[in-house]
Parts: sequence; C-alpha cells; structure tokens
Amino acid sequence: MPFKKKSQIEINVLSLLLIAVIVLFSARVYFLQVTAAGEFQKSLPYGAASSHKAVITAPRGEILDCFGRQIAVNRDGYNIIFNKAYVKDNLNTIILTLINLANEYEAEWTDKLPITNTSPYSFIEGEKTDKLLKTLDLANYATAQNCFDEMVKRYKLEDFSKNDQRKIMGVRYSMEILDFSISYPFTFAEDIPTEFMRRVTESAFMLSGVTIDVVPFREYSDTTLAVNLIGSVGPIFEEDWEYYKERGYSYNDKVGKSGIEKWGEEYLRGIDGEITYYLDAKGNIIKSEITKEPIAGKTIMLSLDKHIQRLAQDSLETKVKELRSKGSSCKAATAVAIDVTTGKVMAAANYPTYDSATMNKDYNQLAADPSKPLMDRAFQGVYPIGSTIKPGVAVAALELNKYNNGEVIRCVQTYDYFADYKPKCLHYHGNINLKTAISKSCNYFFFELGKRIGATSLTDYFKQFGLGVKTGVEVNDSAGLLIQPDSDRVGGTTLQISIGQMNAFTPLQLANYTATLANGGTHYKASLINQIVSYDMSATVKTVAPEVKNQINISQNTLKAVKDGMLSVTEEGTGRLALSDYPIKVGGKTGTSQVNGAEDHGIFIAYAPFDNPQIAIAVILENGGHGYTAGSVVRDILDAHFFSKESADEYDLPFTVLD
Repeated sequence: MPFKKKSQIEINVLSLLLIAVIVLFSARVYFLQVTAAGEFQKSLPYGAASSHKAVITAPRGEILDCFGRQIAVNRDGYNIIFNKAYVKDNLNTIILTLINLANEYEAEWTDKLPITNTSPYSFIEGEKTDKLLKTLDLANYATAQNCFDEMVKRYKLEDFSKNDQRKIMGVRYSMEILDFSISYPFTFAEDIPTEFMRRVTESAFMLSGVTIDVVPFREYSDTTLAVNLIGSVGPIFEEDWEYYKERGYSYNDKVGKSGIEKWGEEYLRGIDGEITYYLDAKGNIIKSEITKEPIAGKTIMLSLDKHIQRLAQDSLETKVKELRSKGSSCKAATAVAIDVTTGKVMAAANYPTYDSATMNKDYNQLAADPSKPLMDRAFQGVYPIGSTIKPGVAVAALELNKYNNGEVIRCVQTYDYFADYKPKCLHYHGNINLKTAISKSCNYFFFELGKRIGATSLTDYFKQFGLGVKTGVEVNDSAGLLIQPDSDRVGGTTLQISIGQMNAFTPLQLANYTATLANGGTHYKASLINQIVSYDMSATVKTVAPEVKNQINISQNTLKAVKDGMLSVTEEGTGRLALSDYPIKVGGKTGTSQVNGAEDHGIFIAYAPFDNPQIAIAVILENGGHGYTAGSVVRDILDAHFFSKESADEYDLPFTVLD
C-alpha cells in the first residue's frame, strides 16, 4: 500500500498542541523561579536558595570486660575530607598536592581503581573490573590501557605526566563511584599522622574544598587479647553494599566484620547526625549548622575477665614453649574458663594467636603458618577428649542403674568381652571401685561401664551435657563431632566412646560439660555477654540473664560419688603433680586422646572450689602428650581467678581459702 501523507489539518493540530505544552511548561518554570521564588526562599533560613545535608558519623559503642575494663574503645583521629560545596576548578592539582604530602608522611589514600600503578598498565589480579567498565561505558573486552586513556579525557588530565595521571585518576574514579557530592563528602585519607594533619591545615588557603575532620577510630587496648572473640571492624565490601544500604549505612561506614564486633553491630552502631549546608543561588555556602546531633552506639559489657584472659594466654604460651624445649611436638594449645553458676565465659585463650594491629599486613604469612594462629581453637577446634569423658560416663551408669556405687570391678588389663575387639587398659589395676577408677583413669573399668550402658544411651547423655551440640554462644562455634551409633552391639564403638575416643568436641563444650557436672546437672547456654549499657554507662539497655538449656537428673548420691572421684584425681591421682598442694580443693580429670600418626593430646578439666564451685576450666595441649602436663595451666587460671590482686581488689571472694 503506498505511503499516504498526513493532511495539513492534522499537522496544524499537532503544532498547536506542541505550542500549548511549551507555553504551559514555560509558565510553570517562570512561576517557580520568579513569582514563587520569594516564598521558597522564605522557607529556608539565612535567605538561602537551597540546602544540602551531610552525615556526621556517630561514635561506635565500646566493648568492655566484666569489670568495665577497656577492650575495644574509640580514640579521636584525623581524616582528610573533600567537601563538594567548596571545591573549585583546580581539583586535579589539589589531589596531586595531597598525594605528594601523603607520600611524604607514608600515609595511604583512597584509590579504588583496579589498575596497576605503573606502565605498562594492566588490571590488578583478583580485582573486579565490571564497575570500572560500566562507569566508563566501555566494552567488556576493553584493556586497562583503554580505560586509562578514557579517564585521561574524562578527568581532563592531559597536562599531567603519566605517573601523576595514574595517581589523580585513582582518586577521581574513587570519588565518582562513591557518589561524591555535597551530601556525600569524599574521604581522601583516614587516620592520618598528626604532622600530616598540621601540614594540610597550614596549607588550607591553597586546598579549596579540603577539610580535616576529627572522627572516632576503633582502638583495642591490647591487640593480642582474645582477638578471635572480639573480632574486628572494616569497610563495607561491594558485595555487601546493598544489604547495608537498606539499613541506612553510607558507603564509607565501618561495620563489624567478625566476633563480638559483628554480633553486636545493632548495638554498637550509633545513630549518625546531620549537618545542613545552606547555599545561595550561585551555589556558594552561606552557612552550615548541625541540625541533628549524632547519638553514640551502646556499650557491650562482656563476661570475659580481661586479667584472667591475659594470664591464660600467657600460661599457654609458656607451657607450649617449655614442652618444645624438652623435645615435645606440641605446637598449639587452648583453654576455656566458664562461670559454673551461669554458663558465662570468663576466658577463652588460644596459642599461637596474632596481633590485630598487624593482621592485615601479615595475613598471608599467618594463613600459611602450619600452627594455624588465625584459628579460634577454643570455640572451633574439635578434639577427642580422652578420659575426661569418664565422669559423664559414670553419671550415666549410676543414674541408669547399670552400676551400684561401691561395686568393685576387677581390672585384668585386657578387656575381652567382645570377640572382635579386645582393647587393653594401660595398667593392671586389680579390684577397684568408681572413685579409684576415676582417680587412676582405669580404661578397663569404663569399658565395662560402657558395655553395660550401651552406645545409644551414652550418646544421649553426651547430648544432655551439651557435647556434640551447639553451645548457643554469640560468636561462631563448632557443634563438634558426635557419632550416632547404629547398635549397642558394635563393641569397638561402644568401648571407644566410653573412654573419649571417636567423638570429638570443642574446648568450649568441654568446659561447659565440666561446669554442668560441677553444679549438679544444670546445663547453661554458653554466653560472652553480661549486659548492654548506654555509651556513658549511665543506663542499662539489656541484661543477658543466664539461660538454662536443659536439666540433667543427677541424684545427690550420684553427684557425690562422681565428685569424690574427681577430687581424688587432683589429690592423689593423675592430676596430683599440679594440684595436690593447692590451697583450695579442686575437682578434676585428666585425659590423653590418641591422634593418628602424632603425639597424643594432653587434656585437663577442673572446677573449684570443690564444695562451692564457681569456675570450670578445660585445657587442651595439642600433641602435648599426657593430660597432667596441662595441670600447670589450670593452676595459673585458678590463681588468676582466686588470688590475683587485680581481681581481689574488685570483689570479695565468697569462700574461705584453705590453709
């Protein structure tokens, strides 16, 4: 069908409609800019034509120990900020001046450009380039040199040397992707040296748009103390930006990345304030004022005792080095101390550990270290616990009426009940009762108890004690390894789990199990938090009360029989070398867990005082040989809790020290 031209009438109608739209639009613009301009200006103070808001960062809440001693606090530092409202035409020159000053003071600056610093230019290995290519509107096959050339034109860098071009474009690109504007100032450098700050302040007349902000920075009073638990703060990663953006964060905010810093983000994060800039019609700032004061974050008071934590860490280091000097293959150790009456963690120590102040710089070396200093052994290390399981097995046997207290079992060393599995006790003990079996750690005795109880019932009791089950603690922990036996008739499984092999648990679980034994069967959820308070500590926001996970039915007769055995361990049994002369009575149990192809782990659990338990402890020396070797660490932790002058000055001991 041939093309038919529109009639002249149709053309005239369309033209009239277009003219009408233009007239209406022009009238509206005139009304807004002329007729109503005075009214709009009246709505803003100081005769301003417009206003913009910017964020004032609120201080992050602090982290303190159970006595209010500082662990993670804030200190004032200096940031170099570009304020869009004051930036003039010589932005590139100002950026280069600041970069040269930063080099002089060995300070880092913001450069998010994923291109190498020197020619020939290439993309930095491992860095994402999608955002760069999208920002520059280049094809996905564009080279780093293509990007470089495009940014030279985009940021008008033709008059600078190649080396300076790369420096400046790194900052300009960072400004662009971080939405640099009056509402979003750009942070050029963070936490700069004081001398650098002074030079910038003195040069303010030639650095238009550049200001120095005093901002709070995270600081740790001891950068090697409980670093796995306390965690760290850091920048928001690109892949997490949408999550935090929805929650009101700005891109430059710091957030908790791990540990308590991450768990407590909702409390530690403050409410940012606002500063409002009022501008005239030419965009010049007339005045600025704080229109919303920042509100500091809440402070978290931990259950950790900073003093016990430090002494526990030092004791582990001393013991490992001592063993190694004597030819042992021990290379690592861990210890956990728990409040018997609440389940609150008093200390959780690891050796080796790392320094959070240099962790980023040393990360590759730390990650490659075979002793795994980055690992949180206390909460995530999983170990067979050896003979320390025996008090729990004894509870099961007595409560299930599989053993009568006072009954004598004859240890003939080789246990030959099962035809296909005939394990041996380490010694020939002859006729012994429960107290002696716990004290001397007789495997034969507990093979017999395990056979009587059965693997499935044993496993059920282990779960009740919290072994092989998540503890509920606020930071990441392992559930451990608790096998699910198919049958009580499998001799090897039944006998092995009755002496602490095959299953594997965390030191935190082991300490909590010890606390549950000590307090008579109340299994508490493990916790690191005592309370949340206001930043100035004038008001309590939230108290974290002890939470009972389950109650194990343990009769007083059973409890006495098992505890008497544990007291015998420290007074005349396998733990006597460390604790027989201790001025407070201590219940305990040693353990030696087998490791394929390596020296055994040495394990020691303990609680004290024996008659009024307060603290439960679990210590594991990796490849430390025998359980009793860990006794000195147990003793050091007990000393820190009961006899440290630092602790004694802060609270009265609710017991009588034995002479």
